Amino acid sequence: MTKLYEMIGNLLKERWPRAAIKLYNKAYLTFKGTPDIDLLMNMGLVYDRLGDYDSAEKKYREILSINPNVAGALYGIAVLYDNLKKYDKAIEYYEKAINVNPYYDRAYFFLANIYDETGDKEKAIEYYRKVIELVPDDFWAYNNLGAIYEETGNDNLAIEMFRKSLQINPGHFKALFNMGVAFGKLGYYKKAEEYYHQSIQKNPYYPYSYLNLGELYKENGDFQKAIDVISRGINFNNREAYLYYNRACIYAQLNHVNKALEDLITATDLDPELVEYMKKDKELDPVRQLEGYRSRWGNIDNKST
Repeated sequence: MTKLYEMIGNLLKERWPRAAIKLYNKAYLTFKGTPDIDLLMNMGLVYDRLGDYDSAEKKYREILSINPNVAGALYGIAVLYDNLKKYDKAIEYYEKAINVNPYYDRAYFFLANIYDETGDKEKAIEYYRKVIELVPDDFWAYNNLGAIYEETGNDNLAIEMFRKSLQINPGHFKALFNMGVAFGKLGYYKKAEEYYHQSIQKNPYYPYSYLNLGELYKENGDFQKAIDVISRGINFNNREAYLYYNRACIYAQLNHVNKALEDLITATDLDPELVEYMKKDKELDPVRQLEGYRSRWGNIDNKST
């Protein structure tokens, strides 16, 4: 019966993980002798998927008590710590997994991600490049590496990485968006506009494409186009506070102060943390004299900066 429980659990684990873990536990309880490492691994993975990190870690550590050189169990523990943002421990276990298996590309990938998140861009670049060496068609490794290059001012290198990512996955909205960012920074506004439009076409629910395209139009003095694109973004993403906020800033510049106030109210209702930023935003000076502004946020005697 042990193997039957395990086999049925394997069939159910993707769609019905809770049912699968019950069957795995039955298999575990009926196992004679040393538990099967594959069974323990599946149990750890399903517990992880269900958010029961303690149980998942117990299963991974049980594997390591049987064989301390199971890279998958070391990697599994690293992922648990990563999810909990315990990055030092996650790094330790990703590195242990790599020491056991130097070709463990996902361990390199998530190590790179941690170093990116924690600000060590050089190590992040090193590990993403290792992923690409091992998996030359890894879309996200190219895309994430390009994002680091863009963030650190290496925009031409960034474009090279984004192009490679689009060769792997043509039309992916995030890579198209990132191309728009890099070309915009280099002053190629038409190219940036084209890529933002393509990104929106591929995924109209990604609000940053509208935001950046609106900012591009605004910087070039085409305020009506900026309003139009941000309004379209709001139609698809009506809970994104910064879209309303940015449209308010454009309305304020055009002296459409009542429309600006209406958007500010919506933006700050959605994200109250915007209030302090709003009070210091010079672009919104024309709106501050409105009674609706004063009654809601008080008289602002200090000048915006």
